[in-house]
Amino acid sequence: MPTGVGGEPLSGERRFELLVNSVHDYAIYMLDPHGIVTSWNPGVQRFKGYTAAEIIGQHFSRFYTDDDQRAGVPQRALSIASIEGKFEAEGWRVRKDGTRFWAHVIIDPIRDDAGKLIGFAKITRDVTERKQAQEALQQSEARFRLLVQGVIDYAIFMLDTTGHITNWNSGAQRMKGYAAEEIIGEHFSRFYTAEDRANGVPMQGLRTAEQTGKFETEGWRLRKDGTRFWASVVIDAIRDDNGRLVGFAKVTRDITERKLAQEALEETRAALFQAQKMEAVGQLTGGIAHDFNNLLQAIGGSLEVIERRLMTGQGDIQAYVTAARTSVDRAKTLTQRLLAFSRRQPLQPERTDLKTLVDGLRDLIERSVGEAIRVETRLAPELWPIWADANQVEAALLNLAINARDAMPHGGQLTIQGVNIHLDATAAASETGVLPGDYTLLEVADTGTGMPPDVLERAFEPFFTTKPLGQGTGLGLSQIYGFARQSGGYVRIDSEVGHGTSVKLYLPRSHHAENLGSVPVKVPDQPQQPVPGTVLVVEDEPIVRMLLVEALREQGATVLEAEDGNEALTILNSPVGIDLLVTDVGLPGITGQRVAETARSLRPDLKIIFLTGYACNAVLDKELLAPHTRLLSKPIAIDQFLAQVNAMLRSG
Repeated sequence: MPTGVGGEPLSGERRFELLVNSVHDYAIYMLDPHGIVTSWNPGVQRFKGYTAAEIIGQHFSRFYTDDDQRAGVPQRALSIASIEGKFEAEGWRVRKDGTRFWAHVIIDPIRDDAGKLIGFAKITRDVTERKQAQEALQQSEARFRLLVQGVIDYAIFMLDTTGHITNWNSGAQRMKGYAAEEIIGEHFSRFYTAEDRANGVPMQGLRTAEQTGKFETEGWRLRKDGTRFWASVVIDAIRDDNGRLVGFAKVTRDITERKLAQEALEETRAALFQAQKMEAVGQLTGGIAHDFNNLLQAIGGSLEVIERRLMTGQGDIQAYVTAARTSVDRAKTLTQRLLAFSRRQPLQPERTDLKTLVDGLRDLIERSVGEAIRVETRLAPELWPIWADANQVEAALLNLAINARDAMPHGGQLTIQGVNIHLDATAAASETGVLPGDYTLLEVADTGTGMPPDVLERAFEPFFTTKPLGQGTGLGLSQIYGFARQSGGYVRIDSEVGHGTSVKLYLPRSHHAENLGSVPVKVPDQPQQPVPGTVLVVEDEPIVRMLLVEALREQGATVLEAEDGNEALTILNSPVGIDLLVTDVGLPGITGQRVAETARSLRPDLKIIFLTGYACNAVLDKELLAPHTRLLSKPIAIDQFLAQVNAMLRSG
């Protein structure tokens, strides 16, 4: 038991007095029934600034504001406490120095054993800081509401956990057409198209936001009037302090104008591309027409002279036969260049040692460019072999050397460089259709005049040339471009006016230890007497078919002919014996490759010759790798055709 001075035990009343006087965070004091202060603890003195001597005997109403005193608030508080047994409220109170503080007040009536009111107990706490924090929060919320409501270019609203709308800003009303009273409580999926709702798109967005914290997308949304707009949408998950999902914040922006502008830009680009393509096609067809009309004139004129001389009995026609043959050869070369550009020339890729190839061509290149140009080769010692058509690589090198010579009319230096290079995924992605991997880079650089940007941009276009009329077809670089792409590589040009030109040819590395392709049958220059055998000729062009059939029959072969794949399959399904199938690749309907595949299934040992005006190796690789199969490119001399037939029939 607590004791006082001298060890005297404290009375209950004294202990209570000590307790009250030790409380400093609460003002605890007593009033008589009329509101006169009768006691005063240190907490009151700290809150209100009065000492006990200054305030005991004074009316407690002096702590209230003037307005509250005039309104009778102190008396009403005592009356409520007396009648209801308690009064509790918050309000402004005044300190001795006149400053105010926000007080939480409790007044309890005090009664004696007989129930007579003998006074009041009053407890006051200073909660000004809490009041200020609440007011700051309210002001912040009010400002935020004003901010959200003031935003008219964005729809900003909230959803509950199931997707129902819980509030709505003016931007949402402006964008979607619904007033707040029309839409709050409705499910947000009503803004989506019927197709999106059927596919569950709205709830997928909520699930993604719940799982990852955020969902962002673009898509068509509906207004109240049924019209559509293209929306940029962000949905954020809202969680309480314990991490529990309480709803979603949804921000939508109408970006229809931007989408329409993008679509218009794409349409403009497409139209520009189409215009450029049509210009290139026009230039291409014009170039083809110009060159082929010249060739047809030479061939037709030669035939007319031959026909006249045969009719009049004049026998000197060899010069005109030679002229016609020369024109045919030129037409063949022109066609091959066109096919190279379109990546449809028949290639014969093989393992090629680039160092050996360049060294073997050096003398020819030096003679071609002349003495005024110094030729230098820089080939890596361990240069990788390439997988490409060696003849096409040689043609490309010579073509680039001639171009370099023309760009250095007063002499200069031509550098041929070869290095190994590995293209990673990023580097390969810069060129459409190019795969990552090992490549051999063959670079031909000159110190010539260079190309201006407008010429460089069109360098690969067929028939585009800066040379005077009649001094170039404009197919050289386009042929190299097509050959490189068809070979699985690509070509790039760097050029600057006055600083020369560099053409870089990237060709895939060969991983074959040796060139394992089958050794082609040697074709003699002149046809031998054919071995007796039966040949099926499938060709849809009547004149070509007639020439092939007649030539074979003249040599004593038994010939069957078909004008399309269906007729060929009928013959192949018959019991007649066939030793060799000669078929055009580009037959209408059932292609030559399909005819050959069926023929192989019916007659596994059948020998096959493909004839083609163009070919994609990727399509014919399977047949080309099969035994007893050859591919001949049109136009082919009849003598060479007969020699190949001879060789095929004689082979085991």
